[in-house]
Amino acid sequence: MIKQEIFQSEFVNFSSELTSFLYRLVANKQDAEDLTQDTYIKALSNLDSFQPEKASLKTWVFTIAINTGKNYLAKMKRWGENDLTICQEYHSNSPERMEEIGKVFNSTPDARFEMKEHLNYCFTCITKTLELTQQICLLLKDVYGFKQEEIIEITGLSEGKVKHGIADARKNLKRIFDNRCALINKNGICNQCTALNGIFNPKQDAHIKAKELKLSSTNDQDKLLDLRMKLVKETDPLQGSSELHTFFLENIPTWVEKATS
Repeated sequence: MIKQEIFQSEFVNFSSELTSFLYRLVANKQDAEDLTQDTYIKALSNLDSFQPEKASLKTWVFTIAINTGKNYLAKMKRWGENDLTICQEYHSNSPERMEEIGKVFNSTPDARFEMKEHLNYCFTCITKTLELTQQICLLLKDVYGFKQEEIIEITGLSEGKVKHGIADARKNLKRIFDNRCALINKNGICNQCTALNGIFNPKQDAHIKAKELKLSSTNDQDKLLDLRMKLVKETDPLQGSSELHTFFLENIPTWVEKATS
């Protein structure tokens, strides 16, 4: 059995990555931190069941984390593809609600609206619309760099289901981004990033910034998705330059319910 002090030392090495994964999975910062703590306690209490010849400690802990996250998400609805548009309209029609957003943004000293961070936030929102298995498999492989055999071990899925989960997730993401994102499609219905950029960082041209990030350098949907995921990998969702996106993620389900009731 692995010694407790070795487990604690190794857990610290990947704990921020684990919390980041859980944050993208559940879209709530405090809940992600609580789930990380729950995962730690469960793993610590079951060290005698860890089999190092079968999986790495990190893989084993992620298995526990995903099962814990699934239990948390079981009582919640998946997000709808139009939820961001619903929320945008819900706020744009209310000066009071827009003022509240401004207060949240300005509550952080030296707050900045960073296009890269918004694209990361957008990615989290859109992956929340995927089937849970698709979301998990995609995040594990394309954002957190797990190998296919590790994903099979973590999820308990067959090789075929893992492959299909990743392929279906990519197919759905390409379709959603192509239909919605005004940065890459002039007919896209979502321009939230450019609208917020105009409010909070008017000196930064959103479309020029998109070109700098290479999002408008190709029409190849696979390359565009890979570019997005590269940006996501490079962006720590737990370390934003303002609390704006945390505020959005925590409130989207409530806003959608209010706007559609």
